[in-house]
Amino acid sequence: MKANTNKSTSINTSVITKLKDQNLINDHILVGIAGISLEELIAVKLELACNNINNRLFGFDIWRNMGYITKEALLKFALSTTNSRKGAARFLGLTYDEFKKSCTKYNIDI
Repeated sequence: MKANTNKSTSINTSVITKLKDQNLINDHILVGIAGISLEELIAVKLELACNNINNRLFGFDIWRNMGYITKEALLKFALSTTNSRKGAARFLGLTYDEFKKSCTKYNIDI
């Protein structure tokens, strides 16, 4: 049998792996996260952010910035789960040029 010699052209690794390496999450936390919806996870994260500033997110236009936040997360996810930048672009339904422009816009290294 021939050994797999395909090399990944993406420098990004799994977000979960990065967070585990930084000791920010563990398997117990991941099990808890898996049990809730994405909407609930976002709501929890926003609530935690508000707790640090006495529930005052005034001046941060969360409604209008949510698209930016979501697209940045999608770009990071696509890069971490595909073997190449072109694969990440295809996964997101973007041309490679659109993908590169989006990564530049959202300050994501590719």
